[in-house]
Amino acid sequence: MISRIDLRGDALPEGPALRDLLPRADFDVSAALEKVRPICEAVHHRGDAALIDFAERFDGVRLESVRVPAQALKDALEQLDPAVRAALEESVRRARLVHREQRRATHTTQVVPGGSVTEKWVPVERVGLYAPGGRSVYPSSVVMNVVPAQEAGVESIALASPPQAPAFENDPAGGLPHPTILAACALLGVDEVYAAGGAHAVAMFAYGTESCPPANMVTGPGNIWVAAAKRYFTGRIGIDTEAGPTEIAILADAGADPVHVASDLISQAEHDPLAAAVLVTDSAELADAVEKELEPQVAATKHIEDRIRPALSGKQSAIVLVDGIDAGLRVVDAYGAEHLEIQTADAAAVADRVRNAGAVFVGPWAPVSLGDYAAGSNHVLPTGGCACHSSGLSVQSFLRGIHIVDYTEDALAEVAHHVVTLAEAEDLPAHGAAIKARFGWKVPTSK
Repeated sequence: MISRIDLRGDALPEGPALRDLLPRADFDVSAALEKVRPICEAVHHRGDAALIDFAERFDGVRLESVRVPAQALKDALEQLDPAVRAALEESVRRARLVHREQRRATHTTQVVPGGSVTEKWVPVERVGLYAPGGRSVYPSSVVMNVVPAQEAGVESIALASPPQAPAFENDPAGGLPHPTILAACALLGVDEVYAAGGAHAVAMFAYGTESCPPANMVTGPGNIWVAAAKRYFTGRIGIDTEAGPTEIAILADAGADPVHVASDLISQAEHDPLAAAVLVTDSAELADAVEKELEPQVAATKHIEDRIRPALSGKQSAIVLVDGIDAGLRVVDAYGAEHLEIQTADAAAVADRVRNAGAVFVGPWAPVSLGDYAAGSNHVLPTGGCACHSSGLSVQSFLRGIHIVDYTEDALAEVAHHVVTLAEAEDLPAHGAAIKARFGWKVPTSK
């Protein structure tokens, strides 16, 4: 069901050469970009009418309005299963605890007497958040997007999620996002919700339409068309990341429980046939035990043939054998997983040595599923190896640092000759002239 890659015996290569040996899904955003271009431009020129047409084309439903009525949000929350509501409330509570601590304070540095630089943090004015609604429905993604935006102080928050086709004639939920998505929005106080999915939802936020004012930023996970639309609009709007298929990597030694390891690999494989499940271990015995454990666990669950089996047997998933945990750390750092579990002896110390991961889960009692819902951490994380340079969604994602420079005449005079010297060294004499003009064109010398 799952392939093996044996990296034992020989010295591991460095950098890209090591990354090239590791499994990865095919996820060609560049190719998708050309297909989303006309969709995005249709929204630009036709606004809500294009969104309504695309909902019929892609989601099988003809919308009367893209904006979700306030009453639908209220009804969804009132009709939500009490157990689901309680679970969402606890997820929100824990996420707020973590994200509230991320807010940065304004800080002033006195560079010289009379000269200071203050860094203040200002939230973006308006964000468009995306919650997927295709193969699965993710109210947890509503929580993970909305909470950090709210804790950052974003004043205008809108959310888009694909409309659901009616399940029966006159289905009141037809044409609306999934009711659990709507309930999560209502629970969080988000009342601006749109029935729009895929690239056209991103275009709606980027360009604005009759119903939806444009946003400064778009965040949230989605399929390849969402990722391609984010790339298309980079520069016009801010984005979090071009999220690809979900990934789990597990670094484990002989002491790991194969039942736990197998179940955690399966837990991510059930997202998507392109989902990646990678075990890195120095124990051939554990590798054998996990392989043996996968079959009965897969057979006992759901989404077997359409998601789990293709994901586990695909080129993006593998068991990687290494010589020791040090070598394993090099492999998982080269891989840069979205989610990385450490199931080794002294797991906390090993986790502390990890450099590249979206989120790290320490020991047998911190599985990725916990982080998906209720650890308090954020589950919108970098994929495709982007963890080597990018972070997961946080309060910082919605804040902009602005430097405020405040110098007196004396403070400028003290450094003026350095500024002029550097300006002339860069052949930008007008830069220097802007300093000279303030001192009657005679630059003071340093004392």
